[in-house]
Amino acid sequence: MSAIEESILQMGRQARAAAYRLAQLSSDEKNAILRAMASSIRANAAALMQANDKDLAAGVEKGLSAAMLDRLRLDEARIEAMAAGIDQVATLPDPVGQVMDAWERPNGIRIEQVRVPIGTIGIIYESRPNVTADAAALVSRQATPRSFAVAARRFIRTARSLPPLPRQARPSTRSNSSPSPIAKASLPLRKWTSGST
Repeated sequence: MSAIEESILQMGRQARAAAYRLAQLSSDEKNAILRAMASSIRANAAALMQANDKDLAAGVEKGLSAAMLDRLRLDEARIEAMAAGIDQVATLPDPVGQVMDAWERPNGIRIEQVRVPIGTIGIIYESRPNVTADAAALVSRQATPRSFAVAARRFIRTARSLPPLPRQARPSTRSNSSPSPIAKASLPLRKWTSGST
């Protein structure tokens, strides 16, 4: 087994181990996490742009196209859009626990179709730093046990500047030992998506 494959499997194991704790979060706890994520992004905007500038410079050296560089670029407006998007997710109804359908059997047993956290999610993506924030917001909203994202190396400095998003943006509703909603890894994507590097 390659180092990449082992890293992916290890992230999956960590995600599974966190499942039960995160699935028990209340709507208020999840909303508090989301609002803290948005605040953390805004507070770290300068550091994000500094890291992103280095990724852009490296991209120019590697000959990335103008379109690819634009996808990679973060500025104040885009960072604010990331934070605003998370704030918007916090206003959405909590899907977990919603009863979608219910019926009673002839023997008196009542059956309900209820929305629950969908499980561990692995996300592989490239060249769009905002995807990390989007993914963290969406999985936190539905209390998906844990997710892991594999980011392309071309914006790894930007991705690594985002740890405050899940790990430090922890409201008082969560214990210090609680796992983060999303974990990131820097791995080449050649084995996982066609044409990626």
